[in-house]
Amino acid sequence: MSNPSTTADDILRCARTLIVRGGYNSFSYADISDVVGIRKASIHHHFPSKSDLVRVLVVQYREEAQAGIAELERNVPDPLGQLRAYVGYWERCIADASHPFCVCALLASEIEVLPEAVAFEVRAHFRWLSDWIASVLERGAAHGRLSLSSTARGDAEMFMATVHGAMLSARAYGDATAFGAVTHPLLERIAV
Repeated sequence: MSNPSTTADDILRCARTLIVRGGYNSFSYADISDVVGIRKASIHHHFPSKSDLVRVLVVQYREEAQAGIAELERNVPDPLGQLRAYVGYWERCIADASHPFCVCALLASEIEVLPEAVAFEVRAHFRWLSDWIASVLERGAAHGRLSLSSTARGDAEMFMATVHGAMLSARAYGDATAFGAVTHPLLERIAV
């Protein structure tokens, strides 16, 4: 039996949707109030400021991503398979519009104007994701499954940038297949 949604959960879910649609500065508490059907004062009760709200959202987003990666690693032992599964996750999310863009990638494009507490959490997400990808690449190279073009860390940054860039391409073209057109050749290049 699942737990019923709380008001804070509804606020976070709405903020996430609004951020993915237009970024940090594209929404206000009035927008959330209209969607969730609560007064702005109720939002302030849960999240005193927009910075507090988005910081909590990014922490929650990273925790969800970490749980998803942990599950992926339990179910997919092969490093190449893990990277394919990661890319496949995003490909499905973009195709069905369930999560058409990485919240942290979108916020990273606004890093210079974000409140420091939010920027700190966005950077923490990028460091965590880069660390995970680098560890997968290192394991894959050690087992002869993946080919590195430089260091695992350097290739991890290229991999992450390619995936996020592919999200931008899919959005810019209004074509979900653009994501796979960019990411599939990347996977082919690193496979041994």
